[in-house]
Amino acid sequence: MAAMLNHTIVWCHDKQRSAHFLTTMLGLPPAQPFAHFLVVPLANGVSLDFMEKTGPVARQHYAFLVSEEEFDAGMARIADQGLTYWADPARSQPGTINRHWGGRGVYFEDPDGHLLEMITRPYGAEEAL
Repeated sequence: MAAMLNHTIVWCHDKQRSAHFLTTMLGLPPAQPFAHFLVVPLANGVSLDFMEKTGPVARQHYAFLVSEEEFDAGMARIADQGLTYWADPARSQPGTINRHWGGRGVYFEDPDGHLLEMITRPYGAEEAL
């Protein structure tokens, strides 16, 4: 069997708030407790396990491949919550989305500053941009 990513820990200050934010934004079922984590399972079998810590949280990037319908719903949630969003990870193109590889993509921050990304097409060759 080839190695597969099973889970990763998402460090946060408030695991209830952070897990709820992610499940709300992506239209997922509520996170489930496991030991000292709140676990958000994803469709491909990988889970994001939210764990609280004191002090600074190192910001990470998490990208989610979603359907066109899920992207529309996510954009509606971004608008409903008045969140700032960007077309690029450098956050130099506010208030717009990208259309890489014939799909759509958007970046926005979670409560701890993690950069979340929704894309409707997997990334392809850089020359295809």
